[in-house]
Amino acid sequence: MNAEQFKELVNSLDVGKKLPDSVYFHKDTFSDIPAVLSTFIKIVAKALKIDDDNWNLIKVFRKDFRLSLLNYPLFFEDSYPALEQSVNVDLKKLSHRVTSYSEQENPPILHRKETMVSKGHESYNHFCILTQEGEAAGLYENSRMIGFKNSWERLIVKHGYELVDGRLFRSSAVISNIESEKEIDRHKTAIVRHELSAPMKTLAKNGFLSGEYSIFDYGCGRGDDLRELEAHGLDALGWDPKFCPDSEIINSDLVNIGFVINVIEDQDERIDAILGAWEATGKLLIISAMLANESYLAQFIPYKDGVITSRNTFQKYFSQAELKLYIERTLDEEPIAISPGIFYVFKDKNLEQHFLQNRHKRSYQWQQKTAPRPVSEDQERLLFTQHHELLESFWLSCLAYGRVPANDEFSKSDEIKEIIGSNKKALKLVTDWFGQEELALAENMRKEDLLIYFALAMFEGRKSYTHLPDDLKRDIKALFDTHKIALHQAKELLFDIANIERITAECIKAKEILPASKLTLESGKPHSLTLHKKFIDELSPLLRVYVYSALQLYGELDDIQLVKIHITSGKVSLLGYEGFEDSPLPQLKERVKIKMADQDVDFFDYIKEEKRPVLLNKIEYIDESFDDFKKQKAFNKRLNKELKGLSKNNKPMTKLNIGSLLLPKHKVRGYQLYKLKP
Repeated sequence: MNAEQFKELVNSLDVGKKLPDSVYFHKDTFSDIPAVLSTFIKIVAKALKIDDDNWNLIKVFRKDFRLSLLNYPLFFEDSYPALEQSVNVDLKKLSHRVTSYSEQENPPILHRKETMVSKGHESYNHFCILTQEGEAAGLYENSRMIGFKNSWERLIVKHGYELVDGRLFRSSAVISNIESEKEIDRHKTAIVRHELSAPMKTLAKNGFLSGEYSIFDYGCGRGDDLRELEAHGLDALGWDPKFCPDSEIINSDLVNIGFVINVIEDQDERIDAILGAWEATGKLLIISAMLANESYLAQFIPYKDGVITSRNTFQKYFSQAELKLYIERTLDEEPIAISPGIFYVFKDKNLEQHFLQNRHKRSYQWQQKTAPRPVSEDQERLLFTQHHELLESFWLSCLAYGRVPANDEFSKSDEIKEIIGSNKKALKLVTDWFGQEELALAENMRKEDLLIYFALAMFEGRKSYTHLPDDLKRDIKALFDTHKIALHQAKELLFDIANIERITAECIKAKEILPASKLTLESGKPHSLTLHKKFIDELSPLLRVYVYSALQLYGELDDIQLVKIHITSGKVSLLGYEGFEDSPLPQLKERVKIKMADQDVDFFDYIKEEKRPVLLNKIEYIDESFDDFKKQKAFNKRLNKELKGLSKNNKPMTKLNIGSLLLPKHKVRGYQLYKLKP
């Protein structure tokens, strides 16, 4: 075999981990590569007298007449196996070099093993799960940091995880060990964190860590969250059976029982832990647990309703729907999904109403577009001029509420009373000055937001509140007259999400008015509407209820960019892309399908990077408000031109093979697409 034949064979491979200059594959894939190449590799190994047991992975080079025979003796046993020996063969110079790593403390290690075996291999799905765990933990964000054992282990610890049986493990214990059929070492599950845990981050995001509320961490492990909260001057305490056994369980406004219930093997104790945390809760309980699917669980030893690890720790994994139902049955309360594996349960129903009202509330962005119209009363004009800042602040408050604010809703009501007489009189003055149209728009927005709030409560089957906060009572009185009328209108709105004709009409209308979106047809009829998450609030109230009803089952859209409304099936898909903000060709990394009728959520991860679907038409989902809009528009214009030319060669035009179709003759650098010279 000569260098040209070798190069041609290497670049034609359909299997293996493909890098810019090389391809890695396990010798179990020999049946899936050209026979002439596998035979040649075996001949090279035999010629160098390298025993078959001393190599199992092959690295072939794309541009050079070179290959390496690598030995990872624990390739199938270890999640991230270490390199023991490499034999680098320069076929052009007819030389080779043997390097041993068996005595090194920091050998190279492997990741993404699923890319190195065939999809039909018995270990393929298991390897995919390992990679999925690492990606979910954020360990692959900087690929330069993961190539060697020590740096990889430091990175795992830095992100708040540890390896147990080759699996990334993150949780903490609650109650001390008791005599049982099998004594479980729960304290071994407590890990060191170097940043706030995921549940605590949601509290920060939703404004609960402003200093207004006391916080208790029920099962705090080594107390890393507490130290960070205390550093910010927050009132935070915690208890843990192993690390803080002498601490008292203190009643607090916010109680976090984070990744605790999944490490308790006794089902009665698990319930007691939740009830204990609930008893200590004054306003809000945050419950979180590990999620996993059946294929993941199959890798562990079953024990009771969970699994046992090699470190003698227990794990009870849930699905999103199962965790929600478990919390609901235990507390007889309606949990609110915040993100996968994290739920809020409010004891303070006023706070719950406030949270839900404002969760999807839009802010009216007032922009002065007209000059004040002349008024006949000189005194009124002078009054406004003298107190312009006060009255403008009052006007913004009116727009925020969509009505005249009550005295306790506007902090400077006393000044208004002294100068003008009352907030109602001030409303007349500012609407004369700024115009009634602005207030009417704000009033309509607030009314729509409240209808959506009531409709979502009905969708989730949330119990009716026996007491309404004063501000909500005022909203209802001003916008609906009575609570009964508001609920009736919300019920009609909710029922319409099952009306395919109305959903179809609203999607067609949305396509016309949204800054960017894509309406997909099937058999000539509208099938789905896809839009960027930043445009959700520009949808009609009906479509907002449709989308937000689905999100009640999932949580926040932190790692999601596009939302797909399935018009006829009562489903919503969430699409998360790697590089959506800064790449012209984002890759689909995560897809979530929410089935509202079944009250269930399916997660799909695209782990094999080179096989991820590529978003060719990103420009259809963004507008001028995106920083890269102009660059993306120019890129897509050039891309479409090149793809049109390539399609004349009868090559398939799919997202999956865009790389092999486009890149052999083109180069993408940033948002520039270059055609390579022959």
